[in-house]
Amino acid sequence: MSGTDAVDVLIVGAGPTGLVMAMWLTRIGVRVRIVDKTAEPGTTSRALVVQARTLEFYNQIGIADEVVARGRKVAAVNFWVAGAHTARAIIGELGAGMSPFSYPIIFPQDEHERLLVERLGAAGVTVERCTELMEFEEMAAGVVARLKGPHGALETCTAAYLAGCDGAHSTVREGLRIGFPGGSYAHLYYVADVAARGPAINGELHVGLDASDFLAAFPLKADGHARLIGTLQESAEDRREGLGWADVSNRVIAEMKIEVERVNWFSTYRVHHRVADYFRKGRAFILGDAAHIHSPVGGQGMNTGIGDAVNLSWKLAAVIQGRAGAAILDSYEPERSAFARRLVATTDRAFSAVTNRGAIARRVRLQIVPRVIPWLFRVAAVRRFMFRTISQTAVSYRTSLLSEGNAGAVYGGDRLPWVEAEREGVAGDNFTPLAAIAWQVHVYGEAAPEIRAVCDERKLPLHQFRWRAAMGRAGLRQNALYLVRPDGYVALADAQARAATIAAYLEARGIVAAAFA
Repeated sequence: MSGTDAVDVLIVGAGPTGLVMAMWLTRIGVRVRIVDKTAEPGTTSRALVVQARTLEFYNQIGIADEVVARGRKVAAVNFWVAGAHTARAIIGELGAGMSPFSYPIIFPQDEHERLLVERLGAAGVTVERCTELMEFEEMAAGVVARLKGPHGALETCTAAYLAGCDGAHSTVREGLRIGFPGGSYAHLYYVADVAARGPAINGELHVGLDASDFLAAFPLKADGHARLIGTLQESAEDRREGLGWADVSNRVIAEMKIEVERVNWFSTYRVHHRVADYFRKGRAFILGDAAHIHSPVGGQGMNTGIGDAVNLSWKLAAVIQGRAGAAILDSYEPERSAFARRLVATTDRAFSAVTNRGAIARRVRLQIVPRVIPWLFRVAAVRRFMFRTISQTAVSYRTSLLSEGNAGAVYGGDRLPWVEAEREGVAGDNFTPLAAIAWQVHVYGEAAPEIRAVCDERKLPLHQFRWRAAMGRAGLRQNALYLVRPDGYVALADAQARAATIAAYLEARGIVAAAFA
């Protein structure tokens, strides 16, 4: 066994969750070590969709534009039922005025991981491949982990905190003896990257339903290429091995007139739905698929793991750098587990409705969906609700110990509403200051002198935006006070804009609000 190497945070698992966590922590001055037992990043595209909220997080660390440039905007979503094209919605219109990214991006996970690894490397952090966590234990001052390196050598790593981003079969979760209750869906599904042609291979997202089958066709970057997700023939499901394209149930493929010319990659998988009993024990945390797994409906899985990483990263940094008491870490599990449980329940119902082969489910798919979906897409309020839900911009922490007050329609715990805004005579938006990754105060209108004084005293950046009517429509209140967390969520909203409220909030939670190192 070799010597001891001490870091602030040891991250186990170099998928998107672990890589984003390493990037955020490094960006705010925390020493990390990230290990992964695989020899190289994934070479096949698994998760595809990067949602608007993830792009907002990426914008804070300066990589959103590159993700957008490398990926493909999803212009529209289409629904087909029994071969008939029943509805089409322009996705960019769904989120217009609600986010600087009013659309999801198709960016396959293998390419996504390569970008994150490149940017992390540029920041001086290298993913340690073929390095496996064998066991760990918590000591008084941190976590002592035993790692097995590429050539089988054992070493000890001491870290203040341990982050398990190591997937559904998480060694960290198992080492903590945290239960992972849930189950699996009965059927086996396939995923394939194909070169194809037809009306559904047009750069848009298409979902097809039938009496006993379903198909989702996601556009890839190159024209004429798509990711297909669907069901296998019933006769093939019991074999489990040696399955290929010939075993695919092609009823919906034929009904949607998709002609597959070449299969570039094919795999089968079983869909699970599970949420861990706990997301933390002591100095060890679990994130992403280690904490929750669910169906691929809505393209939520990877984005949820990235949300976990952002939520925990700034809190760990605050404690490690002495900018907050350790109690702030108690907010991670309730904030993220509540969302994960809602998400698993929602996707479970949706996935069951799409894949169930019973008589009631068939009736819903063939008779109710064709009537309801087109009507829903025509209602503006429904379109906005769909965007907020799928994009994860509606994720809220109102019941968190870090959330307090309300002003206008905005409550403590809500994501800060995005608005176009003028600051110090310069046009822009109110998300630009979030690149500081720091506690900050926003006032939409005029900030009272006492607010300026307390911000100066507490070294809190104060951003004052010239009032516009659109701000009120977004739920903000003129001249109110909004204390914003480093991850862009409102911590405190005070309609009366009292300086004492800021001071009391920070002192009650032991927060020193100076920017990160």
